[in-house]
Amino acid sequence: MNKKAIIWFRQDLRIHDNEAIYDALHSTNEIIPVFVFDIRTFKGKTSFNFPKTGKFRIQFIIDAIKDLRATLNEKGLPLIVRIGKPEVIIPEIATTYKTSWIFCNRERTTEELYVQDQLEAKMWTIGQEVRYSRGKMLYYTADLPFPITHTPDSFTTFRKEVEKITPIRKPIESDFEAATTGAPDLEEGTIPELVEFGMDLDFVPFLKGGETEALHRLNYYLWKSQRIVSYKETRNESNGMDYSSKFSAYLSQGCLSPKKIMFELIKFENERVKNDSTYWMFFELLWRDFFRLMAKKYEEKIFLNGGIKNSPRDDLSNNDKLFQIWADGKTGYPYIDAHMRQLNATGFMSNRGRQNVASFLINNLLVNWQLGAEYFESLLIDYDPCSNWGNWNYLAGVGTDPREQRVFNIVKQSKRYDLEAKLIRKWCPELDALPSNIIHYPASSSDEVLSEYGIILGKDYPKPIIKAVTTA
Repeated sequence: MNKKAIIWFRQDLRIHDNEAIYDALHSTNEIIPVFVFDIRTFKGKTSFNFPKTGKFRIQFIIDAIKDLRATLNEKGLPLIVRIGKPEVIIPEIATTYKTSWIFCNRERTTEELYVQDQLEAKMWTIGQEVRYSRGKMLYYTADLPFPITHTPDSFTTFRKEVEKITPIRKPIESDFEAATTGAPDLEEGTIPELVEFGMDLDFVPFLKGGETEALHRLNYYLWKSQRIVSYKETRNESNGMDYSSKFSAYLSQGCLSPKKIMFELIKFENERVKNDSTYWMFFELLWRDFFRLMAKKYEEKIFLNGGIKNSPRDDLSNNDKLFQIWADGKTGYPYIDAHMRQLNATGFMSNRGRQNVASFLINNLLVNWQLGAEYFESLLIDYDPCSNWGNWNYLAGVGTDPREQRVFNIVKQSKRYDLEAKLIRKWCPELDALPSNIIHYPASSSDEVLSEYGIILGKDYPKPIIKAVTTA
């Protein structure tokens, strides 16, 4: 085989269970691995003018690219890194080195589709082909009992139709033994640092990116600590590292394969413990596939105000003042403020926290849910367009949830899921002196009682911005 192939890495930053690598190595031995920091993604803005990719996720991706380069170097292959537009840079490399194919993972949401369509059109003009692979989902769409356009809109229906009958394929392992670089004289390129995107590393990363870290985390959560055994009981907590798996960031950038998680989980169940918690990890992977299928089915609708239901929320406004108070964590509701401050400082928030802050923004402050979705898009290290926008659709009542609105009783949620107020005390330290019966909602106590603990609402901690709706 003397033809050459480019492997274009996107959100599949790993070598294990990587179908694009596998396909490329079965077509040729000469490959050119490439990653492009797309300037529109890494330097662009959202429609509401947030940085499209904030510093937390950029640093996570930088870590992942460094790790991927080191792994490929061990295989004798350089990783070519560039900053620019993939549909411009990749055809230039393809033309210079006379490749025959581009292998990459297919993406399904609007912006990613635009890039791959532009690239494919340019490659056709020079007589080269883009070959797409699938690597984001637990299931192969070809194995599902329905076409994508007939995917049930109810998660429960989807789960019942899929989980018992659809096989999960084994992870793919690629053989690099005969692989050589197809461009020995091509400059590898320097992996940029955060400052090159106009941001500073003024934080301690919550998670380090990369396949190596992802596999370590998988091994730790299942085998070393066995925290998976209590996952269902702890998953709604928000403070610390081990209440949940923290796989989401690695899944979002493709540092970890969902099939890899699943087969490791099956092995754990066979050798150690099989219980509701191990099932719940599979359940969460099912949700992830469901949101991706919804994005494939409804395309750009998930990003529009009316969502999947095509039912715009005309009762919501783009109130910048209310939004900023929410975003800054100054609402006067400690459970909301603690989660938002955690997000602003780390780029991460628990699933329980995401549901509560989204409900508060939408149903209590009556602010456009798209503002919240874009803010999350900017800050989250585990941002995935399908899951993020699917969840915001769901909580705004314009998605797949059969209930029209999910309105949370914030104080009740706080007492239930942060009983000892560990999260609140960490991220709202000004309230640390308050006892547990007051700290979840300081405004319920008199000024005299609060003053005994050195707290003056409106000075030391904000007064509640609004009276919370408590119907659910």
